[in-house]
Amino acid sequence: MAATTHSPAVSDQARAARVVVVGDGPLTIDDVVDVARHGARVRLADAAVEAMAVSRAVVEGLADDDRPHYGVSTGFGALARRHIPVERRAQLQLSLVRSHAAGSGPEVEREVVRALQLLRLATLATGRTGARPVVAQTYAAMLDAGITPVVREFGSLGCSGDLAPLAHVALAALGEGEVRDATGALVPAADALAAAGIAPLALREKEGLALINGTDGMLGMLALALHDLRSLLTTADVAAAASVEALLGSDAPFAADLVAMRPHPGQAASAANLRALLDGSPVVASHRTLDADGRPECTRVQDAYSLRCAPQVHGAARDTLDHATAVARRELASAIDNPVVTADGRVESNGNFHGAPVAYVLDFLAIAAADVASMSERRTDRFLDKARNEGLPPFLADDPGVDSGLMIAQYTAAGIVSELKRLAVPSSVDSIPSSAMQEDHVSMGWAGARKLRRAVDGLGRVLAIELLTASRALDLRCPPGGALHPARGTGAVRDLVRTVAAGPGPDRYLSPEIEAVTHLVTTGAVTVVASAAVGHLA
Repeated sequence: MAATTHSPAVSDQARAARVVVVGDGPLTIDDVVDVARHGARVRLADAAVEAMAVSRAVVEGLADDDRPHYGVSTGFGALARRHIPVERRAQLQLSLVRSHAAGSGPEVEREVVRALQLLRLATLATGRTGARPVVAQTYAAMLDAGITPVVREFGSLGCSGDLAPLAHVALAALGEGEVRDATGALVPAADALAAAGIAPLALREKEGLALINGTDGMLGMLALALHDLRSLLTTADVAAAASVEALLGSDAPFAADLVAMRPHPGQAASAANLRALLDGSPVVASHRTLDADGRPECTRVQDAYSLRCAPQVHGAARDTLDHATAVARRELASAIDNPVVTADGRVESNGNFHGAPVAYVLDFLAIAAADVASMSERRTDRFLDKARNEGLPPFLADDPGVDSGLMIAQYTAAGIVSELKRLAVPSSVDSIPSSAMQEDHVSMGWAGARKLRRAVDGLGRVLAIELLTASRALDLRCPPGGALHPARGTGAVRDLVRTVAAGPGPDRYLSPEIEAVTHLVTTGAVTVVASAAVGHLA
């Protein structure tokens, strides 16, 4: 579903070589990315094992109690008033997992499943679920062995946890259902566990519930999206700078004193990036010249919004990203289960499993991604219109009429942006009551996370098309042997694009070039090259 974007600061090999300790403080977003996407190993902290043993003793103290304790001696959801006799309580947990593993549709991506496995492990490690240490140790062993349960696209309402996705993971830990092994082969869970030397779990009181009651799926997808969007928003600044330059725009609106009049931190960071990328540009300087009477030769007073207002839009997206990051960090520090075992040994029902905090920011990020992509597509379109591209050929074509140039690349960007606008419609405002009206308000956060993954992928593709277009325009502005050349940063990116996509010329097969430039965007290569040329970019 989504192209994966990698941070250029740390190599994939270094990420894979890490050992992430679970239960020794909150996980970080990088921890989630490294385990989920790069296969970093996990280790359960000794303190986590001790905390789990303490809370387990509390649960076992209730195991033979005739009084009702939700998840231990009662049914679930609308069946919570059904008393379960002692001899049926282990079967209760097994039945819970089997019945809730009711997903449907395509398989969810490996990195998403690994993220939710890791995050459920992290909640187990808090010692607030009442599960035995062996439950957490089994999850850690499955992650290290590369065993990825098959989780289906549909099944979570984002409340009472991501129930169906988490139940599919729990089912695999019991040796039931299907998994993908480390090679990606589809095999029975029992066979994969046996091959890795992992004993299937036999659930005891409360443990089935502890394995399925959390926001782990939507939180895992949020963490991955935050990581990817951080790189893409820097790339958006790079693309905007190249477009401003190649469209003979001005860098004056990005001046620090002007930006400081509206002190949004994201706007300041974006404008600083644009200043650095355009610093010393001979192309920008070329249209600041004066005529014989001392008047500016360029009569354009101000640029179109898609050029002039790039820091305002990109900056707002950055601030949205920072807000979502703060929410994710709080959620990563949480213990999500119902009921929970408190520090003083109480077993209490609660509503912390409700996905609203995560669902809202997932929707907010989809809006930001759509808007940044929309502005990028407008810059691409300006290049192709001879009435607005400041003297470049129509559609940047070699022989307009015979050649169509980049006409249809803009169609592709426009189609993606239209899809992103649909994906920006919030999921979190919807709620369909479930479980005989016991669960009468749900977050739909899982759906919000799924559409955000598509939005992140689409944003990367739209930015790639802008970079491809701006690079061709810069080549036309600055032909070999000519007097003009791009700024250091934009020129370095143009040269990088030229390693995978040829310069101006007769029409050719465009799709492979768009895919190749998209790869440069999603691997972080664009931001690496730009930063190497001009210094650190925020």
